[in-house]
Amino acid sequence: MKNWDCIFDAISKATGTKFSGAHVTPIGNDKVSDTQIISDGREEYFIKRAAADALQRLAAEVEGLEALRKVKVLTVPRVIVSGLAGTWSYIVLERLRFAPATDHSAAQLGLQLACQHRITDETFGWDHDNFIGRNTQLNRRRTDWVRFWCDCRLRPQLDLAAATASGKVLAKSGERLLESCDAFFNGYRPTPSLLHGDLWAGNWGALADGSPVVFDPAVYFGDREADLAMTELFGGFGPTFYSAYSDAWPLDAGYGTRRNLYNLYHVLNHLNLFGASYLPQSEQLILRLLAEVR
Repeated sequence: MKNWDCIFDAISKATGTKFSGAHVTPIGNDKVSDTQIISDGREEYFIKRAAADALQRLAAEVEGLEALRKVKVLTVPRVIVSGLAGTWSYIVLERLRFAPATDHSAAQLGLQLACQHRITDETFGWDHDNFIGRNTQLNRRRTDWVRFWCDCRLRPQLDLAAATASGKVLAKSGERLLESCDAFFNGYRPTPSLLHGDLWAGNWGALADGSPVVFDPAVYFGDREADLAMTELFGGFGPTFYSAYSDAWPLDAGYGTRRNLYNLYHVLNHLNLFGASYLPQSEQLILRLLAEVR
């Protein structure tokens, strides 16, 4: 119980109330981190726990949540405390009780996301690197979005893939795609918008009153289309989400093609995280994109 006692003490200091004798209810485990609900009969908290060497990754998640909270557009869980407890790194968040999302919830999320994307910066990137899953996400500041996307998103993932036997087959076609990326941006100059960065269906939910909540961000300033593209990669957002977003800020006509370019980053990341089952999808996306620029 030593590690847990350290966490309970940290909660007590952060909240100014004694938190002890907690009951721990496991919620999930993705082999990278596990999650629990902890309760002492009075207060409940959500905790994400990982190995001690994941401290930097969890700290980046906390920073992302705080960055989204600061702009007061999307609702995110409140961070209670985070840090290191013996052999664990951890984040303690307020306990939010989720209910099934409705069309109204999705529409609210679409509108709020469009409003958040109106928050801009002078350059693309972030003040330092963060993480996409377990992999480092490079965020070196750029004024040129195409160079940022090639140098900080696609190339690092292609290089990681090339270090594996299965990923080597992507090297030539991936390089050709990198050389052709400018063609997807003819007449289109995106604004550096504040992005969630990892917006798939598993990273949002709805409260009992229908209010949407997002979590597990990988924030940076980038093309807003990158957030929208990922919502389509695995589904789970629904037509009212897209209608509400489009009503608030219509997308450029070229989005339908660039969507594949943006989702290639996440598919390659899944290839590098989870293995060769994502190789066919990676190959197909690259070939489809190359066909667009012939």
